Amino acid sequence: MTTRKTNGALLASPLLLLLLLAFVAPVLLMVPLSLHPYEPGAGISSGWTLANYTSIVTDEYYREVVVRTLVLGFGVTLICLLMGYPLACYIANAGPKMRLALTMLVIFPMLLNLVVRSFGWIALLANRGLVNNLLIDMGLIERPIKMMFNLFGLLVGMSHIFLPFMVLMLVPAIQAVSKDVQAAAYTLAASRLRVFWSVTLPMSAPGILSGSILVFVLTISALVTPRMLGGPTYKVMATLIYDDFLQTLDWPAGAAMSFTLILLTLVVIGLSSRMLRRWGGHA
Repeated sequence: MTTRKTNGALLASPLLLLLLLAFVAPVLLMVPLSLHPYEPGAGISSGWTLANYTSIVTDEYYREVVVRTLVLGFGVTLICLLMGYPLACYIANAGPKMRLALTMLVIFPMLLNLVVRSFGWIALLANRGLVNNLLIDMGLIERPIKMMFNLFGLLVGMSHIFLPFMVLMLVPAIQAVSKDVQAAAYTLAASRLRVFWSVTLPMSAPGILSGSILVFVLTISALVTPRMLGGPTYKVMATLIYDDFLQTLDWPAGAAMSFTLILLTLVVIGLSSRMLRRWGGHA
């Protein structure tokens, strides 16, 4: 047993070393940076302060950005789950040829550049985009509806971008649900809805958990699509961090916001993992 553990540690050590040098070390280097004050016109001073962190809690603007980011993350995750689960069920229960074709259709949008897909949504959702022009031509509205630079535009665009990730995580989880257990439920006169709610859904909880965490983390850390569909004024935490580092050069504030984003991600992942493990354990 000891030899197996030693061999496993040796095999994992190159990957752990790479993670340590490429991810952990840069993050740790930002810790002292986030504790220095920033003076406009003078730059980063040598003193120490917690103001960069306390301002995230006390400043109304920062609180709004944090709440907006969380709402966006949960919203996109919920939309992808509600849209992706029926599609994943259909793919999982389809024949081999149909399953392959549907899986390729799900993967195909991921082959397109993220900027191209975001520009596609700009062409659709702009004030003079295809959707507004169609509604005006049909006489349903008199003036364009604002579909960009707000939460609606980000929810639509990012749900489209991250939906394939959810589906690809759900399909193997649904395929792993025992057909014998489902058949046993049917023999006990359970309806299809009852079998789905009591058997299929709880037993696919690992896929729901994995897909939800993946989509949530990708959403709250996304930069390109929020920048394009949200514009310069509708900011989320990722775009605010980008502006702090590369535009205003307030690196301490950007570092503090980065750690806040990491902390929020870990808290949400921990809570959702605990909740869904308990839910799946009752299956």
